[in-house]
Amino acid sequence: MNFLPSTLDGNIELYLRIIREGIAVRSHYDLLKWLQGDVQHYLPHKIMLAVWVGPDANRVEYDVVSALPGVRTGFLHSQRLLIFQRELHRLWVASGNTPYKQSLERCEQRRPPCAMRKAFNGMRSLLVHGICDERTGQDCLYIILGANDAFDDVALSVMESLVPYLDTALRRIAPVSPQHRSEFAPAKAPQHIKNCGLSEREAEILDWVRLGKTNGEIAAILGISAWTVKNHLQSVFRKLDVFNRVQAIAKVYPVPAVTNSAAWFSPAIAPLGAKSSNVAQFLPSIKR
Repeated sequence: MNFLPSTLDGNIELYLRIIREGIAVRSHYDLLKWLQGDVQHYLPHKIMLAVWVGPDANRVEYDVVSALPGVRTGFLHSQRLLIFQRELHRLWVASGNTPYKQSLERCEQRRPPCAMRKAFNGMRSLLVHGICDERTGQDCLYIILGANDAFDDVALSVMESLVPYLDTALRRIAPVSPQHRSEFAPAKAPQHIKNCGLSEREAEILDWVRLGKTNGEIAAILGISAWTVKNHLQSVFRKLDVFNRVQAIAKVYPVPAVTNSAAWFSPAIAPLGAKSSNVAQFLPSIKR
């Protein structure tokens, strides 16, 4: 496995920053922010399922990491999820444990909607890769679900390079307890933000703004109204003596967030040798 994918050769600084942020993950909130940050430039996704498959493939544990409202660990029906995960795991093993991608067909819902079913109905593509744990006999599978039509070959290469850091980050944090499965505990605001006179909530919201989230998205992540987010931002602007989000970020953060650009990527590389298989037939079992 190469340390640096050829597709990222022109963006070593960004790639190394992603790695550093992954190594610094110490909580579920850190993990969420990492996956919603610069990682999105290379792996644009809405949901990540981390799956641990036991030696007999019948015992499966999973975590859900997503900024979508209500999409949290414990919100999926275990039997339906098991069927879906078994098939994805089978395809991954059949491909020689190499990353593979799939386009998903939308399927009509047959039961009243819930937050998780709505989320899966909006997913149009997935990318799968994993790690074989020879010591425990477990396979650790990472399923990335996106709203775009398909992941490209660049995403395949990035996934292959980043999955060890993703695996390390997830193993470093404790499993989410049932009573806290729908929430992420925010980290304390850095000292340089406190010195600006911002409250913990204001600093938290500004951090999500830095990652490119809209007021509506921030509201969904934090479980508050978009109006409340707007009011907090107005307070931030007053305290920082600025007029907009860009000025606020520039004043608080020494290095501005990198913007997305197609020029970052070299031409698409060849696929990484995984056989294609249609798994859309297994989505209705999750959506129902």
